[in-house]
Amino acid sequence: MDPLAYDARFGGVIGRYHFESEPWWPPERRHPPEAPNVVLVVLDDVGWAQLGCYGSDLETPTLDALAGDGLQFTNFHTTALCSPTRASVLTGRNHHAVGMARVTELAAGFPGYHGRIPRSAGFLSEYLRDAGWATWALGKWHLTPEEEAHAAASRQRWPLGRGFERFYGFFAGETHQFAPALVCDNHQVEPPGRWQDGYHLTEDLIGRATGLVSDLRAVDPDKPFFLYLAFGACHAPHQAPAPFVERYRGRFDAGWDRWRTDTFARQQAAGLLAPTAELSPRPEWVPAWSELSDDERRVYARYMEAFAGFLTHTDAQLGLLVDHLRHTGDLERTLIVALSDNGASSEGGPFGSVNDGRVWNFLPRTVEEAAARLEEIGGPRCHNNYPWGWTVAGNTPFRRWKREVHEGGVCDPLLVRPPGGAAVPGLRRQYTHAIDLAPTILELCRVSPPAELDGIAQRRLDGVSFTAALADAGAAEHRHVQYFEMFGCRALYQDGWKAVVWHEIQFDSPGLDRAPWELYHVDVDPSECHDLAAEEPARLAAMVERWWIEAATNHVLPLDNRPFSEWVFDRPGAVPPRRRYAYRPGATPVPEAVAVNVRNRSHSVTATVEVPPSGVEGVIISQGSLLGGWVLFARASRLCYVHNLSGWEQHRVEAAEAMTPGRHTVTFRFERTGDHRGHATLLVDGHPVGGGDIPHFTPNRFSISGAGLSAGRDASGLAVTDDYEAPFPFSGVLLGDVVVEVDGPPFSDPEAEAGIAIATQ
Repeated sequence: MDPLAYDARFGGVIGRYHFESEPWWPPERRHPPEAPNVVLVVLDDVGWAQLGCYGSDLETPTLDALAGDGLQFTNFHTTALCSPTRASVLTGRNHHAVGMARVTELAAGFPGYHGRIPRSAGFLSEYLRDAGWATWALGKWHLTPEEEAHAAASRQRWPLGRGFERFYGFFAGETHQFAPALVCDNHQVEPPGRWQDGYHLTEDLIGRATGLVSDLRAVDPDKPFFLYLAFGACHAPHQAPAPFVERYRGRFDAGWDRWRTDTFARQQAAGLLAPTAELSPRPEWVPAWSELSDDERRVYARYMEAFAGFLTHTDAQLGLLVDHLRHTGDLERTLIVALSDNGASSEGGPFGSVNDGRVWNFLPRTVEEAAARLEEIGGPRCHNNYPWGWTVAGNTPFRRWKREVHEGGVCDPLLVRPPGGAAVPGLRRQYTHAIDLAPTILELCRVSPPAELDGIAQRRLDGVSFTAALADAGAAEHRHVQYFEMFGCRALYQDGWKAVVWHEIQFDSPGLDRAPWELYHVDVDPSECHDLAAEEPARLAAMVERWWIEAATNHVLPLDNRPFSEWVFDRPGAVPPRRRYAYRPGATPVPEAVAVNVRNRSHSVTATVEVPPSGVEGVIISQGSLLGGWVLFARASRLCYVHNLSGWEQHRVEAAEAMTPGRHTVTFRFERTGDHRGHATLLVDGHPVGGGDIPHFTPNRFSISGAGLSAGRDASGLAVTDDYEAPFPFSGVLLGDVVVEVDGPPFSDPEAEAGIAIATQ
């Protein structure tokens, strides 16, 4: 406590001597009696139809049991994208209102878009921590700007800076599930196991969760905890232990058309939808399963097997946590909430992908390659994602998908199991939004959101508690109006009606100001099959006007459908650029966002090495992983450089002769000869020992899974090249730093913006 604050509140007596004085202690703020634990589970990119309890034939017995013992919401909505939904869930405010209009990597210099949640929007974790809860976050974070997610950054917007007392997980939108980029509390760490030995991130997260509960109960049997458990599943890469993928072999051979109709029939039989609901037509850009070639059907079914295995493996691990809570006696005093952050994702494109990093570098994702690597899909050598035919199926019966505000993007699963289970389990049809979760949890915990937090006035909650619906299926609607916006797509819900406009990302036909609005009576037509805009022009006009009012109130403006606009690229960098970068061998890997940028520019790498008499091998410096990157290493005392272009092709430069024992200065030099190409030379003590052309140098991203740059070893866990097995530490002595020098500013690629946008459609 601040001594001055203590002095101001002191309720005792201070005399000249102790026998003339009376001590006083400030009262400790204790949690309410019989306060519940809270477990808030966030799934990633899981569509409305992909859990068993929502009509799927995917195996999710743990989540289905939570639905069977609790409440299943059929009309729950999110923001259509991960970071914005997470911001809404944890703050109870609309995503633009707290600056999280998009994912953190796409921040722009406007109030609704800057990607920095203000202190005036307190987190659920901050409110519960101050009320006496232990607060823990595990898994995906994705709420810290990319330029602040590194060792030199302020930790103010890291999890421990926003009310969580422990954190273990990853910062970006996705990571490799067998070799993740991890952060523990306020520092980066390497995974505690290797994928070759059976390590998987989801199992690690559950081990951490059960350990935190056990540690707490060993000291305090009564203190409640808040566990924010945000799985990587089922965002790409869809990776799971082989037995979980194998159990689905052949299960999707009938294809997405049959899967949609079968799932819709189960949804209708379970009463999940209004009796008037229809299955939305398969979009014209998704081919009928019957029209596909044999190879396409075989590959696309395998992609779905990997997704299903990932989801079922995650469900099984969640079951271990539930069992542990039962063992510790915590289950019956725990509120469990489980949701998905947006609809199923179309980011795998029309053909699916064995490496989603390709899209960033304008490289193809082909069925032919996937067919040749069929058995690798779902394993550590791929960063796989399914084709968008399965996306449409995963959002059955709705239209469209993640990043768009038709129901396929924003209507998602929500399960709530109150402490002890629901008195009368069943369905809840009240219209509910992600912003409503925080006020509901606070009310169930009997904690009032404070007017001030650490001296900062708090913005009102936009969400409304739906605790009445927990007790009564017939409770009145708590939410009558809700706006939506994502990449220029807009919608307004109002008392059973929805006005919505779709716009392509990045393109101007029609322009944002000319894209037509549609109108649906979603109470009777939840899958948005019948556009009533022509029949109800007055209603539509009033709703569109209300949308603009909500947009102005919540900092939605200016509208922009360009994720890679100049506003994104022109924001301040994480650290000032420089020409010389020095990396200490053995230091923590440096994230790509703040590592030296060697792309499309001349550069050199220099190190001083001591070669023992027995010879030397090992990594001098590496960046990225097998999915894309580069590495300078020694093998049999010979220098070697490999450039791995997103796993599509590799370019190698090797020394013709081995280094002799003793001290040497080794250098790799890249001379740019054109856009994303150049000539490479290896030197020992200034003398060329090898060289060759690199015709295709990575233009934009080495890694999308978080693999950084490390000296003295390959810390990615997934070696850049199959020449060695990571970490392959340098067996000699690296004297001093490994120095990378760059020549001039990075060259811009005028086609990058359009190329990325086209590839990600």
